[in-house]
Amino acid sequence: MSELVERVDEQDRVLGVVERSEAIERHWLHRVATTVCRDPEGRILVHRRQEGVSRFPGQYNWLIGGAAEVGETYEEAAARELTEELGVRAPVRFVLKFLCDGLISPYWLGLHEAVVTEVLAPDPAEIAWHGWVTEGELREAFSQWTFVGDGVDAFRRYPARPVPGQSGRQCSSK
Repeated sequence: MSELVERVDEQDRVLGVVERSEAIERHWLHRVATTVCRDPEGRILVHRRQEGVSRFPGQYNWLIGGAAEVGETYEEAAARELTEELGVRAPVRFVLKFLCDGLISPYWLGLHEAVVTEVLAPDPAEIAWHGWVTEGELREAFSQWTFVGDGVDAFRRYPARPVPGQSGRQCSSK
C-alpha cells in the first residue's frame, strides 16, 4: 500500500496529495515530523537503523520520525511516530521547522522534543540498537559513527534547551 503525503510549497502550503515515493522521485516538498527523545536526566536517545530498511540502512540517528500523513499536523505525526517506532506515548513539544534540502529529496522538517519516561519497545523492523547519551557524547558520536546526514543538519540548528518539564519553560506549538 502506498504512503500518501501532502505536497507543499516553499511556504509549507498544501498543493495536493501525492504518493510519498513520487514526492521523493520528483523532489517535491512534503512534510516530515521528528522528535528528539530525552530521558528525565536530559540524555538524548540515539538509535541505529536496521540494515534492511529502504532509507539510510545501518546508519545512526538522534531523531525519531517520518512523513506526516495527509491531514496530520507536525505534532500529530511526531506523536504517532513515537508510538510506531518506540512503542511509547509522550507529549511532544514543537522546537523548530525548516526547509531541509534532504539527501534523497527536499522536505519541510518539523522538529519536536519529548521527555520519555516509559520503557522503550523499539520496532525491530526499524531499529537495530538504541541507547541514551549526553549531548557531549552525541557530538563525539557524530565524528565516530555514520549518522543520517539530514539529522546532522538538524542538530546544527537545534538550540541547546533545558529538559522540558524540569525548568518550567514550555516550547510553543504552531
